[in-house]
Amino acid sequence: MGASDPSGQPGHDPADITQAFDRIEKLLAFPADFPLKVMGRRVEGFAQAIAELVREHLPAFDPATIELRTSSKGAWLSLTLMLRVESRVQLESIYRALAAHPAVRIVL
Repeated sequence: MGASDPSGQPGHDPADITQAFDRIEKLLAFPADFPLKVMGRRVEGFAQAIAELVREHLPAFDPATIELRTSSKGAWLSLTLMLRVESRVQLESIYRALAAHPAVRIVL
């Protein structure tokens, strides 16, 4: 597992993220459809906030395509986003913005 970022969340070390995107870039031909899973507490407005954040980076993103799944005990919400990204830079900027959002627990 990678080092923690200053907030104490594992896996958010910038070097680890850059290395992961180096590997992804070798596997994808852009533009590409890329799924991201975003998890956070099941609170009012979580899905809307994530959709707005993604649209800042990807204006053509349609929030109606988000798949929602609630955890078995109802405390967590998982969002699956299918993104049509034009470049590694665009994908990485979306990932980093999502990972930095205070309501987001993890981005996969």
